[in-house]
Amino acid sequence: MSAGEAILLTAPGSAAIAVVRLRGPGVGAFLREHFSRPLAPGRCVHGELRDGDRVIDDAVVVVSHDGGAADINLHGGTWVVHEAMELARRCGFEVIDKPEPPLPAAAVDATDPIEAEVLACLPLARTELAVRALLAQRQAWHNLSPTADLAAAMLQDQALWWLLHPPRVAIVGEPNVGKSTLANQLFGQARSITADVPGTTRDWVGELADLGGLVVMLVDTPGLRTTDDAIERAAIDRARQEISQADLAVQVLDVSAPLRPRQGLATPCLLVANKADLPPAWDPATIGAIPTAATAGWGIDALRARILAHFGCADLDIHRARWWTQRQRNLLAAIAGK
Repeated sequence: MSAGEAILLTAPGSAAIAVVRLRGPGVGAFLREHFSRPLAPGRCVHGELRDGDRVIDDAVVVVSHDGGAADINLHGGTWVVHEAMELARRCGFEVIDKPEPPLPAAAVDATDPIEAEVLACLPLARTELAVRALLAQRQAWHNLSPTADLAAAMLQDQALWWLLHPPRVAIVGEPNVGKSTLANQLFGQARSITADVPGTTRDWVGELADLGGLVVMLVDTPGLRTTDDAIERAAIDRARQEISQADLAVQVLDVSAPLRPRQGLATPCLLVANKADLPPAWDPATIGAIPTAATAGWGIDALRARILAHFGCADLDIHRARWWTQRQRNLLAAIAGK
């Protein structure tokens, strides 16, 4: 029978401290054999974590009131953490040294399902907005008395889901319309090679970008065009796959050149009329395009705002109850009768 789980609660790598949580039927026996001092439930006890006669570390241990779990607070050196986890493994614990969020139930202390889901998903919150919105949910759900109509409306609100699961936003368009320069402005620093040469971006470039509290996977794709260059053609084919998997496409057009037929995209799309600092060849308002001058950074804030609005994250009321797990979504669907 398994002794339980040994979960590294802190991030892997060197740090001032590391916390290993033991949970399961083998906790008591493990600590009696390998910790130098007797323990009292709910109290911090300082002693030595030992492997036989060898001291791994002087640690602070806290045992839960039911005795089924214990947090071992170690010095955060990689060797110390490795040895402590290996000791737990040899004693029959399943070692989880790189828990993927949402965290397993054994890794969080909660008094109700919503609090457990808040704490389990907290590592997914990459921005202050995401953290604040998530932490507000326990009280928001506590105050909730959902009707069928309210539950149906909540199902349509995916803002918190997107805050925790970065949507994919593809920058698309023909060569030399300023896609990479626009992407670099959204990133806030140079990420893609930019030049006035068609085909400069030969492959898609994807990286996380914080757009005012919403983290997105921003994908800068090569220009979509017909080409005899086999390498560029392969990159364009791959870019089309990336675009098809995106949650939103930002289609960049050159407002200083005659308006050409736009790429037909199945993905939801925002239109951008770039190079608006040059004499215009057409009016962006006629097609609802956002005017920008990427080289000067003009219009970028408006584009960010439109992306935030698309994912429901503009002017977000963090105190409104929202769903972010499948359990909550199923619960709301049942109330809504869907």
